[in-house]
Amino acid sequence: MPMNDSKIFVGLRPIRSSRDKPTQPSGPKCQWDGCENSGTQRAPVGSAAEGLYLTFCLEHSKAYGKGYSYYPSHSDPAIARYQLDAAAGKIGTRGVRTDQPKFETPLPSSVPSGSAKSLRARGKASQQNAATSSRTLKPLEAKAFETLGLQQTAAPEDIRQRYKERLKLHHPDANNGNRQSEDRLRATIEAIKILKLNGFC
Repeated sequence: MPMNDSKIFVGLRPIRSSRDKPTQPSGPKCQWDGCENSGTQRAPVGSAAEGLYLTFCLEHSKAYGKGYSYYPSHSDPAIARYQLDAAAGKIGTRGVRTDQPKFETPLPSSVPSGSAKSLRARGKASQQNAATSSRTLKPLEAKAFETLGLQQTAAPEDIRQRYKERLKLHHPDANNGNRQSEDRLRATIEAIKILKLNGFC
């Protein structure tokens, strides 16, 4: 059965060859000034832009290679111009630049890290700290600050430091078993417990 009579292949036509059309060079053009050839050869930019390269035709790639040095200051002046222009972005390049300056790592307090649960906990803690610093104190909290000899706006570090000082001052070993000193030690321990429970330290 011939193909022309088939109902299935009615809409198909043969493909004509494209040999008659002149082929145009595909890909990038040579980046040498005034050259229209295709750029088939890669040429590195050098230390000014590590990881980037220019594209030249074979003839200009050889010329670039003769005057090229890794450092533009040691290259031939014509070649150094290409290197510096490519590093400054005046000439289009290919590749990925690898000599980008490293950014400093941010301080831990400025970048949230950890799981969502820990981030929420930190947020609640900061809200509690803000709330405790602005609220009016309960009688036991005020007495705890008075026992430690601190103002009501004292920072957590100051509270802990004062607790350590009072602990050393009123410890029985430091006072030869003095009863008044023991009572002050108990009051200091109770004061720090109250302040810890209410989120002051």
